[in-house]
Amino acid sequence: MAETKNDQKSPVSTPKWSLFEKRYPGPTAGNPFVDIQFSATFRQANRQVEVNGFYDGEGSYALRFMPDSEGEWSFHTKSSCAGLDGLEGSLMVCAPESGVRGPVGPGSRHHFAYADGSIFRPFGTTCYAWAHQGPKLEAETLETLAAAPFNKLRMCVFPKHYDFNENEPEFHPFERDAEGGFDFSRFSPPFFRHLESLIERLAGLGIEADLILFHPYDRWGYADMGEEADLRYLAYAVARLAAFRNVWWSMANEYDLMAAKATRHWDSLFRALQAADPHGHPRSIHNCRGFYDHGKPWITHCSVQHNDVSLANEWLELYDKPVIVDECKYEGDLPRQWGNITGREMTHRLWETFARGSYAGHGETFLGPDDVIWWSKGGRLRGESVSRAAFLREIAEQGPPAGLEPIRPGELGRDARAASKAGDGYFIAYFGMGQPAYETLSLPPGKKFEIDVIDAWNMEVARAPGSYSGQCEVALPGRTHVALRIRALR
Repeated sequence: MAETKNDQKSPVSTPKWSLFEKRYPGPTAGNPFVDIQFSATFRQANRQVEVNGFYDGEGSYALRFMPDSEGEWSFHTKSSCAGLDGLEGSLMVCAPESGVRGPVGPGSRHHFAYADGSIFRPFGTTCYAWAHQGPKLEAETLETLAAAPFNKLRMCVFPKHYDFNENEPEFHPFERDAEGGFDFSRFSPPFFRHLESLIERLAGLGIEADLILFHPYDRWGYADMGEEADLRYLAYAVARLAAFRNVWWSMANEYDLMAAKATRHWDSLFRALQAADPHGHPRSIHNCRGFYDHGKPWITHCSVQHNDVSLANEWLELYDKPVIVDECKYEGDLPRQWGNITGREMTHRLWETFARGSYAGHGETFLGPDDVIWWSKGGRLRGESVSRAAFLREIAEQGPPAGLEPIRPGELGRDARAASKAGDGYFIAYFGMGQPAYETLSLPPGKKFEIDVIDAWNMEVARAPGSYSGQCEVALPGRTHVALRIRALR
């Protein structure tokens, strides 16, 4: 057995689900990003977790680990470099910090849960390139998010080149070569340190960072680096970022527009991602037109772009996984068909998806000075749907802890556009852009129910008089954006 080197006299105290980091000095000659293999095995009792390390520049090699159980853990390094091989250490994992519920993973059937078992209901928004805008605008975006209802943010790792987003970023993910281009075998630690600081800030706000690893909107060559470079980048990103509890992996935004990558290529990347991530963060891929097969085992949930959210029921049945319509068009005034729906329409889509037992993402695309548009650069929110998303989140979080499952609207009422339930004691019915004066309901016989009439646009809840059971009628206000919340009386 090789001799080990214990550089630590007593275990480091680390809260559960926090980031543990250990650094070691090592070689700088050649290309340490590819020349040196460095990893560790973390052990607790009969359990062991393999973690890949990474080179962080300036002769510093790092290991990161997110412990998910309390008590003492030990670790033992492996490396192609003798000075980094056989190092030992330990950490004592204590109770999680106040308010920390752990990373998000699978929940009940079509839903998500934090590691402590509490349901996570994604109320997301999109700021694709906000991490590439410089400190002033990034700070403004974080200030806006602190007051917004969102708990998930879709964001690109790579910078983005697209309409209204043509500025040059301060940081790039790779070092430049002698000709001034990018060397895809040498990563830029300042770029990743900056990204990590933003992920940490989001965690402090209770926001999941849904990291988009690839996308087609590029002028620097990142969209077509070749399979070897793609896998190397993926491994480095996972080694650096997987220990942050609020990370999600979105393999690509509009993957089907990236002509250089075939389905075989995406499958290979997903296998590598699943194998490299010791913490099992959520994994998805986002479409433009054609769907990737969300039924593949490495996909944890469906991330969908589609303007017809009524298809959520079909996707739930087809894939039997949580569905997030991350892009159902954007509230705004862009001269683009995808970027100029009204706040009323966005509110309608958020509510209809919720009433179908799924989730929809918010997005905003109002023109602003210097092309500062929320969907891409962040900044300030201006739309009418944000406050309605906050109201919907309140309604959702008052619901059953296991989440809702869709039912055919006709099973509950004749005119509802979408309906869902939790068991036989809680129902949601949503009428969308219809405005009936009353609804005939078919409730379980032998039980009495109370009914709240919810005005999703005006953000009002009114209790319908009396109690209801079996076949019954409930009066409605005769306007759009109305929902019913039906709860069994104790």
